[in-house]
Amino acid sequence: MLLDGPIVVVLLIALLGLAGRFAVGARRTPREVPGDSEDRYPGAIDSAPEVGPEAGPEAGSATTAIGVSARLARTRSLLGAALADLVGSGLDEDAWARLEEALIGADVGVEASTGVVTEVRRTSRERGVRDLAGVRALLQDALVAELSTGSRALTHRDPASASGPTVWLVTGVNGAGKTTTIGKLAARERAAGRTVVLAAADTFRAAAADQLAVWAERTGCELVRGADGADPASVAYAALDAASASGADLCIIDTAGRLQNRRELMDELGKVARVIVKRAGHIDETLLVLDGTVGQNALTQAEAFLAAVGVSGIALTKLDGSSRGGIVVAVQRRLGIPVKLVGLGEGIDDLAEFDPITFVGDLLAD
Repeated sequence: MLLDGPIVVVLLIALLGLAGRFAVGARRTPREVPGDSEDRYPGAIDSAPEVGPEAGPEAGSATTAIGVSARLARTRSLLGAALADLVGSGLDEDAWARLEEALIGADVGVEASTGVVTEVRRTSRERGVRDLAGVRALLQDALVAELSTGSRALTHRDPASASGPTVWLVTGVNGAGKTTTIGKLAARERAAGRTVVLAAADTFRAAAADQLAVWAERTGCELVRGADGADPASVAYAALDAASASGADLCIIDTAGRLQNRRELMDELGKVARVIVKRAGHIDETLLVLDGTVGQNALTQAEAFLAAVGVSGIALTKLDGSSRGGIVVAVQRRLGIPVKLVGLGEGIDDLAEFDPITFVGDLLAD
């Protein structure tokens, strides 16, 4: 029996769509790295499997309409009350102390809070500033000055150069949102027209590699992963090989969540970095993902990672209302490392470039 013309057209469209789905699936099949990597990289350090997998990408999540300002309501309220108290008291000694305490309570840190209040007091006295708007503006200037450290832009190599793909190494403690941040970065880079290879070098926690596989599928990136327990450095090496062979613009390497007080784990991370440099000749960015809700503990984490691999920038996650925000100032005051990215939620687009002027303006808005 012959089919009517419209029915034939519908069937052809359905068949073409099915073929396309199979083609996409084949293209995104992750490259596997054998588990036996000791010959290439002798002396791999064993570490226990990690627990507490991060939340995976939310299906169907859309660009959030809530920016940094709404996320900082808690801190803004705290500082706003302290400023109003300061001006209402006629800028007396106790009120200055309460402003300093409010900054410390916002996770700015003792050292930075003391320095900022000292600067605002000096400037207000010299200029005769005593009104609320004027003191707020002086505080804003002082906080922006604290955040004026280093370049905010993520490094990209010229794709026409012979130096190979741009390489970003991403690290941090387990649960900080590291793999989720990588997924969001991959989405941003793909939207900018770049080809990306993801390396699942957290081989001691299967959930991390599985999560990265979801992000790879979702963003259209190639994934290189290893067998459970494989040497992480071998996965990074294989991913760089794959990125070079395919002419990819960028290789983003996920690493196992490190406990900053475990020396052997930090040593292993240093080994991964050395293998990357040996293979690629460079690491363009080493991003440390910090949980914005852990406060001053983030400084201890950052110092340990800085000693192990060096860090070029911070990605501050979970700036979603539970974070007090001031940790941005404390990190840069103590370490001199710029915050380059802030995570505002779980959606694929909830990752923003950090701008000090905008951030402080939101922090102190009326």
